[in-house]
Amino acid sequence: MGLSQPSSGVLKGLLITAALFVVFAGIKSATNILVPFLLSVFIAIICNPLVNKIERYKVPKALAVLLVVIFVVSIVMSLAGLVGNSLSQLSALMPAYREQLNDQLVWVVEQLASYNVILSKELVMEHVDPAAAMGLAADMLSGLGNVMANLFLIIITVVFMLFEAPSLSHKFHLALDDPEMRLKQIDKFLSSVNNYLAIKTLVSIATGACVSIMLWAIGLDFPLLWGVLAFLLNYIPNIGSIIAAVPAMSLAVLQLGPAYAGFIGLGYLTINTVMGNMVEPRYLGRGLGLSTLVVFLSLIFWGWLLGTVGMLLSVPLTMIIKIALESTQEGRWFAVLLSGDELSDVEKKA
Repeated sequence: MGLSQPSSGVLKGLLITAALFVVFAGIKSATNILVPFLLSVFIAIICNPLVNKIERYKVPKALAVLLVVIFVVSIVMSLAGLVGNSLSQLSALMPAYREQLNDQLVWVVEQLASYNVILSKELVMEHVDPAAAMGLAADMLSGLGNVMANLFLIIITVVFMLFEAPSLSHKFHLALDDPEMRLKQIDKFLSSVNNYLAIKTLVSIATGACVSIMLWAIGLDFPLLWGVLAFLLNYIPNIGSIIAAVPAMSLAVLQLGPAYAGFIGLGYLTINTVMGNMVEPRYLGRGLGLSTLVVFLSLIFWGWLLGTVGMLLSVPLTMIIKIALESTQEGRWFAVLLSGDELSDVEKKA
């Protein structure tokens, strides 16, 4: 009898692990369907507060949804056109950037040789290629653009979601056999997700705008492209700002020189320090934070599972799971493991 309970626990753990692998395999095989759906959910959650705000002025629901969707689609199409144009110009100028890099490397090798430090120019050029970082950023934005090819499907899904949003909480209660509306955790979960994504999006927009203005003032090529990249990667705290700064600093080394690249890196650091440590905590609070390790692992996991969109939505998706775990007594222990150094009140009570 003494061995039966541990054995059953191990068997249960193995069954849960096997079930998770089956679920992950199903998600990965359905990526082409699931990714547009996740983007639709993400956009609908962000747009829902705007619809509610317009409705307060006695505007009919259908007209409010139409106005918000037109506004969002106009912004997306404008940015897509500008970013696409920037990517085309970047690809055309890449050979010139590589030639500038060759000239700079030749100068560096000659200066080192004067101090009896002999390096092979070919070997240095083989391992030092700032243009690769710009190419990686371009590939990421191009991957997102491929997903946006299903824009019509995403828009239609968002419209239906916005119409269904007011009754979503009620449906959750009924689905969980709670007709008397006693499960306050459901309402808190939906409110927390909505609040997190809305505030995070506003902060990300401000971050991208500040980056674009800074790079335009310095004179770096394609400031809008790097601003959009900073906006997208700002959803990944801690390491997102570092990833966003690398392509712009790499281009600055080629176009303006190492000194300007250092100034740009300092500008990125200042912007993200202000936004991440002053603005965002004031409106979002620190209780929803994830540990740096969890952020990095979620980036790898969701990127592997869902591709480029999974990388960009890795932290929001992990935050949704964390908030859902906080809302249940059984899952609070795991929510604590996902948290950073500062825990929320819910987690401290767990």
